[in-house]
Amino acid sequence: MVVRILVLLAVLSGVLASAQDETFRIPPVKIPIVIDNQPVTIATAGTLTGSLDSFKLKLTADLADLQDHLTSLLQAQLNRSDRCGERLSVERVTLIPMAPRSLLTAYVHYERWACVKMWGKEVAKRLVGGNGVLPVTLTPSLAEEGQVKLTPEIGRIEADGSLGEVLQSPSFGDKLRDKISESILSAMRKITNLTATLPPDVARVASLRSVQFADGGSARLLLEIEGDVHISANEVRALIGQLKPQGSP
Repeated sequence: MVVRILVLLAVLSGVLASAQDETFRIPPVKIPIVIDNQPVTIATAGTLTGSLDSFKLKLTADLADLQDHLTSLLQAQLNRSDRCGERLSVERVTLIPMAPRSLLTAYVHYERWACVKMWGKEVAKRLVGGNGVLPVTLTPSLAEEGQVKLTPEIGRIEADGSLGEVLQSPSFGDKLRDKISESILSAMRKITNLTATLPPDVARVASLRSVQFADGGSARLLLEIEGDVHISANEVRALIGQLKPQGSP
């Protein structure tokens, strides 16, 4: 009887040990992204923590390269120079963490010109112009179908004279806001495409739960992604073969 009890305890101990949470490292991946013909590289890494049939996924994407290229990216999208219309020049763009959001600040020079005929010639005349600072708060979230979305909100605009009214008008301000969010969102959707960041056996059973910006220190912007991975006891062997337990060499 004593032997049977000892054997039973040993079996139960093994079952409990196998059910304990274990953490596996997801190897770092560099994701190349092309936005308006400009290459950007996003570095991602993460962990899976859980038992044999349910794991919690956590991925972290380093957006430093996107931050470094953001001025040239938005210049390519937003700069315009119409002789008899709007002239916009993006001078500088910063993107910093404000967890769980981020703050994009665009420093722009704007002019509006009109053409009139004088003595039989068309002459361009400047109607308004000056420098402006546009702060845009970007808040990431997940839609019901699991798609990543980004909500932009323009803050208090600083601008010379009547230029502030122009920058806040729906015809201009909304267009600028949408262009800014589209640039960041295109990169985020590439990052949250789990087939690009996870081993195939893991990606096909993974689902997103949340996404938010985070502070990586020294104004470095991170994107943190959390999700769930459900696998069977048979599939865990493939998982272990592709991922290293945390703490292993």
